[in-house]
Amino acid sequence: MRKRGAIASLGAVLLTGGLLAGCGADDAADHSSDSGSAVAPAGGKGEEATVGGAAPQAEETAGNTPADLRVDQRSIIYTGTITVRVDDVTAAAARTTGIVSTAGGFIGGDERHSDAGSASANLILRVPADKFAGVVDQVAGLGDEEGRGINTQDVTEEVVDLDARITVQQARVESGRRLLGQAKSLEDLVMLEGEVASRESDLASLQAKKRRLADLTALSTITVVLLARDAPATDDPDDDPPGFLAGLSGGWKALTASLAVLLTLLGVLLPWVLAIGLPAWGVTYLVRRYRRPAAVPPPPVAEPETTA
Repeated sequence: MRKRGAIASLGAVLLTGGLLAGCGADDAADHSSDSGSAVAPAGGKGEEATVGGAAPQAEETAGNTPADLRVDQRSIIYTGTITVRVDDVTAAAARTTGIVSTAGGFIGGDERHSDAGSASANLILRVPADKFAGVVDQVAGLGDEEGRGINTQDVTEEVVDLDARITVQQARVESGRRLLGQAKSLEDLVMLEGEVASRESDLASLQAKKRRLADLTALSTITVVLLARDAPATDDPDDDPPGFLAGLSGGWKALTASLAVLLTLLGVLLPWVLAIGLPAWGVTYLVRRYRRPAAVPPPPVAEPETTA
């Protein structure tokens, strides 16, 4: 009986331990399941937070993307001058016109002179910027090149700045127009109309500058001077001596020009002075002479009395 009781007690202990272990495993599994369900949403929220945070950053990066300032994307104004001595100025001018037309440009100015056989022509060419160098070389081939000058001006930063200012000014104009539509009194209406007009004027000025820069960058300017074989060479301002000598030369030229003007004026006035001035002076002299009062003799001086 005791033996059976001991076995029964051992079996009860083992059964209780097994039940407790099973409950612990179930609790652990339930706990693990709860923990996993809690972690998953956290991970999802993390992804949402990451995506939500990345979107504004991407927008900000896109908004602050710098302009493409590579060499082939920059805004550059090309200007040039070239002097060519040719056999026939008229024929060379006609060929220059053909060169410009083939390049897709046009003649912006045409001035010609023919004085005693020394013919010359000044042509202003407007050609696409990518054809600038080719047109200059073709014009140089019309005769003997005497001089050439090429200048470039990079206006990329100015163009970018104008674009930004135009965008801001357009927003200000639209804002002013919206406020104008909401005006409640005549005083507000008049004030807002003046403000909108001022903003539109500023916007028009900025847009005009942008169009001017766009024209100068799209079409380059070339000044062509065609000279006949016997025509005198054109004066080059760069040949003047610099510094003190340049000032002395300029002052001497101004002095001689002033003296020439004074001598011309004197030559114009001298006949009038001789024809009118001398008779007038003679009449004045005679009048003063005959109107001079006669001399009055001085009163006699009384002699002092003598006493005996």
